[in-house]
Amino acid sequence: MFITRKHLSRRTVLKGTGVAVALPLLDAMIPAATALAATAAAPKPRAAFIYFPHGAVMDQWTPTKVGSDFELPQILAPLKPFQKQLTVISGLENKSAIAAPVHAITPGTWLSCIPPRISHDPLGGTTLDQIAAQHIGQNTPLPSMEVGTEERGGEGSCDRNYGCSYGKTISFRDPATPLPMEHNPRKLFQQLFGAGDTAQERELLAREDRSLLDLVSRDAADLKRRLGARDSALVDDYLTTVREIERRVQQLSSRDLSSVSLPDAPSGIPSRFDEQVRLMFDMIALAFQANLTRVASFMMAAEVSNQPYNFIGISDAFHPLSHHANNAQKLERLARVQAWNTGEFARFVKKLQGLPDGEGNMLDNSFILFGSNMSDSNLHNHYPLPTAVVGGGMGKLKGNQHLRYGEKTPIANLHLTLLDRMGVPMEKLGDSSMKFAEV
Repeated sequence: MFITRKHLSRRTVLKGTGVAVALPLLDAMIPAATALAATAAAPKPRAAFIYFPHGAVMDQWTPTKVGSDFELPQILAPLKPFQKQLTVISGLENKSAIAAPVHAITPGTWLSCIPPRISHDPLGGTTLDQIAAQHIGQNTPLPSMEVGTEERGGEGSCDRNYGCSYGKTISFRDPATPLPMEHNPRKLFQQLFGAGDTAQERELLAREDRSLLDLVSRDAADLKRRLGARDSALVDDYLTTVREIERRVQQLSSRDLSSVSLPDAPSGIPSRFDEQVRLMFDMIALAFQANLTRVASFMMAAEVSNQPYNFIGISDAFHPLSHHANNAQKLERLARVQAWNTGEFARFVKKLQGLPDGEGNMLDNSFILFGSNMSDSNLHNHYPLPTAVVGGGMGKLKGNQHLRYGEKTPIANLHLTLLDRMGVPMEKLGDSSMKFAEV
């Protein structure tokens, strides 16, 4: 057998007078007789954790049929096109969220399943997204990204005993380090692609930053030679931080964005909430496509959100509406809000499905958890939690199934299962008791 295919550089462009047009990934860019897994085209796992506050109207979330080929109720209906890669899981509870403050600790315990300490100084548990980032996110400029739409919710998202740490984020890097959710699209864009509104401005500023970091490193090394042991140790810590920044800058400067069409930076926070949600989902997809990160967490609305949904004809603020008192009209409006959330999530899923990745698409290689850490918002309970998993998981997620586990099964079992499917070696997370073979 003769192999005559030539290897075309991944950075090849079409050149004209004064212009250059980037090419998408072509078969010719993969070296002949080279396994896909050994090339730059090899698929990489992506993980996303999409959180919505205030639970769900559970009879409009939970399918009636267990098993495959089930009908999707109103709130989940927008995910119908992706049902083959959808698993709805019923019967889950998160005991770590059960406490008097409710809203003040519900978000921050969703991915850790560890009850927080009563203190204004946070002490909870490392969250699922950050555990994943430690294993699949270290070879990207940003090991993870954390985004939201509102800086904080109304009264109740903080507590006099627990403070505000657990109510404003779903991500903890370690038990004592909550990660803020960036809600300004402009700041997020510049975090991902560099300061500057246009490609030309970003390139100029990136060059200046690289030069500055070189100067900082040299100056710090010179200083260290003139210091005593204690100060020298402090400078060592400083240099470690500088080296980490240099690593991220080098990865940013060498990343291949030839297949990504970058818009100019957003002007700021959109005046319309629906545009804000859509823009944040688009930025996560763009960051995945550019391989700037492989782990993302998103709070679609703040806990105790007072956001109205006038753009779908609902003027009620979200949190007051969630206290529906079983009023049929309020339940109908609340379900519409929650279905809209799912619709925006489905739009994001569709975007991932349209992005080539290896021999498939990005959705095929994604692990996406979509859900809330509250069930019936009127009762403030945490069982049964509305929970769904979307994506092919690199062939390790089954999809097209509604699973119902025994009463009050720990949601930590699902978290542990997702880590296992990602190839993360872990025997226990929070109050987990087993891994789900069926997922």
